Amino acid sequence: MDTLVLNQSWMPIDHISWERAVTLWFLDKAEIVAEYADRVVRSAGFEMAVPAVIRLLRDVRTRKAARFSRHNVFLRDCGRCCYCGVAVAMKDGSYDHVIPRAQGGRTVWENVVWCCIPCNQRKGGRTPEQARMTLKSWPAKPKSLPNQRPRLPRQIPEDWKAWLQGQMYFHAPLEED
Repeated sequence: MDTLVLNQSWMPIDHISWERAVTLWFLDKAEIVAEYADRVVRSAGFEMAVPAVIRLLRDVRTRKAARFSRHNVFLRDCGRCCYCGVAVAMKDGSYDHVIPRAQGGRTVWENVVWCCIPCNQRKGGRTPEQARMTLKSWPAKPKSLPNQRPRLPRQIPEDWKAWLQGQMYFHAPLEED
């Protein structure tokens, strides 16, 4: 059973174990804003409902290093082909190695760009210079990514939905049971 964590501004930032949530509450680092009605934790002289949602009392830095992935390359490049500049949907694009792997290029932030399939095929296994193509922007490792969302479990507890409603964490509206 996990607990949703909100930052000081009431924005969802993570989820943690309920044990960690209780520890943060005992250390006065968080306040409990919602509890699971049907779950209780007991000790010899203490009883409390398991926290469903907590809010951190101090501002925390949530900027994590951006993990390299196809989706994050898409976000970094704003979904635009780095060769022709056309907006490309996630399913209609690919990432491209600026220096091809066959020529010693590595799969790292500084060597990979988002591109459309026609540009990827036109470039082939060549460098942009060899293919006579120009990059709109050179790839770099981002400090953070736009719309970076906390990882959420597959099954979202009912008690979290009110806190996540209105946030851009879902591709479809939350379903009411």
